[in-house]
Amino acid sequence: MRMTSSTIRTRWSPQRDKATPHNRRAAKAAAAVAAGALALSLTACGGADDGDSGTQGNTEETANNVTLPKLDGTSLEIAAVWTGAEQANFKKVLAEFEKRTGAKVTFVPAQDPIINFIGSKVAGGQPPDIAMLPQPGAIKQAVDRGWAKPIGTEAQKELGENYSQGWQDIGKVGGKQYGVYYKAANKSLIWYNNQVFENAGASEPETWPDLLKTAQTVYDSGVTPFSVGGAEGWTLTDWFENVYLSQAGPEKYDQLAKHEIKWTDPSVKDALTTLAQVWGKADYVAGGALQTDFPASVTQVFTGGDQPKAAMVAAGDFAQVNIPATMKIGTDAKVFPFPAVGDNGPVVSGGDAAVILQDSKGAQVLATWLASPDAAEIQAKLGGYLSPNKNVPNSAYPNAVQQRIAKALIDAGDDFRFDMSDQAPQAFGGTPGKGEWKILQDFLKNPKDIAGTQAKLETEAAAAYGG
Repeated sequence: MRMTSSTIRTRWSPQRDKATPHNRRAAKAAAAVAAGALALSLTACGGADDGDSGTQGNTEETANNVTLPKLDGTSLEIAAVWTGAEQANFKKVLAEFEKRTGAKVTFVPAQDPIINFIGSKVAGGQPPDIAMLPQPGAIKQAVDRGWAKPIGTEAQKELGENYSQGWQDIGKVGGKQYGVYYKAANKSLIWYNNQVFENAGASEPETWPDLLKTAQTVYDSGVTPFSVGGAEGWTLTDWFENVYLSQAGPEKYDQLAKHEIKWTDPSVKDALTTLAQVWGKADYVAGGALQTDFPASVTQVFTGGDQPKAAMVAAGDFAQVNIPATMKIGTDAKVFPFPAVGDNGPVVSGGDAAVILQDSKGAQVLATWLASPDAAEIQAKLGGYLSPNKNVPNSAYPNAVQQRIAKALIDAGDDFRFDMSDQAPQAFGGTPGKGEWKILQDFLKNPKDIAGTQAKLETEAAAAYGG
């Protein structure tokens, strides 16, 4: 990818910290927060939040770490696909910007995929001043089409002070800064039904062998270990990315993400072989996985009392929206980091970046605001949000579980990696029934066909990447 090639050093564990998302584009972005519960909306691919998280947190006292000029008489538009509480909370961030600068900012609801929405606005001669784009590929597309404008000096200064180099780099195209990553997601998590674990005498695993032992312990207690939302191919790419990053390492991950190495590489064989230890073991995956969509894959872990259809589901922080309100986060529904397959645990992330489409003083100042900890802290207090800004106080997040997930992302520094399939051409990494999604679905159905799966992945990748 675009980050440094250092290895991952920091892993979060709730036992230690106590140290330390629709289609793919919308499902992975959905998030809701009930009072006192965790919710973080996944923004790797943009999306919506229809939950009620607007009552959490306190924004009466706002930090004042960035100095903004007066913009009286300036009108700006900012577009995003966010809806519901996610949109409402972001509007509070914009309201504070208006208060400090005197500018008027209008939120423009966008359709998904937002890059198509932006294209129609550009064609009509009325693009918004800023758009929140959910993928590195979308930023590059906006740059290649001449839509995006570089980030100015003041915003770059905020980025340099508040973001790890990795989060700065994924907003660059051709060495120039075009994106300010305002939102993030931690995708290296496994949620589990605590009652099932307690009944089985199972514990939270830290390594892949530990995970297999925990799965066997749960299975022996009479509950199927894993729920997999195989009806949506992106869930399977997330499994693969976490295993591959931890097992093959960041450098190989970067190379595969850019198709600098082939999918027939031995490292891919190793990752598929590892996945097959779960996907290929009889009775380890709840039945009908290929007909189970993402929401159902989460729900079936947390319904059915102490005999749910499955005990665990690998999913990012956004999974909380599908956990029934009767299950208290942190008590009934718990989460642990995706276990280390290699020497270090994976930290796979996604995010939404502010990209300037109409360059002006006002747009640059708004980008500067969104790069500041002041803006992020406002939304962090409201819940349903995770910031890659390292200077947002961890205490700003409204509960301990959310604080730990946020801390894991920040502690990773440059040692995270952006969702690999989101970096790929859409024909390979983002189309239902095609490319990587379909091939991994076929592999879930027949995990013995490792060589055939690799060959198919390479054929499709070569075509999508252009050879």
